[in-house]
Amino acid sequence: MALNESAATSIIMFSTTWCGDCRRSKRWLDQNQVPFKTIDIEEDPIAANYVMSVNNGMRRVPTILFPDGSTLAEPSNAELALRVQQVLGITTLDAVRALAQS
Repeated sequence: MALNESAATSIIMFSTTWCGDCRRSKRWLDQNQVPFKTIDIEEDPIAANYVMSVNNGMRRVPTILFPDGSTLAEPSNAELALRVQQVLGITTLDAVRALAQS
């Protein structure tokens, strides 16, 4: 897995097949037409090590890596929307709502 190469162009979501929050985040990204790549950390030990390295030794999923190198672990839809807007410049209804509440 080439993290630096993939992260330069799109979002990478580190996930597992059994994770409900992963399915929710994938659905949100799909519905908002945000391009992303998924890597199953149970299938890729290098990815699992990366997830643990950015989450204080914990295998928190989803862990989402953005093109600017920032990460979110187990984000809400509002947190995900705000980071997508900040990093990718894609404004969604969830981002507008989150900004209005802050």
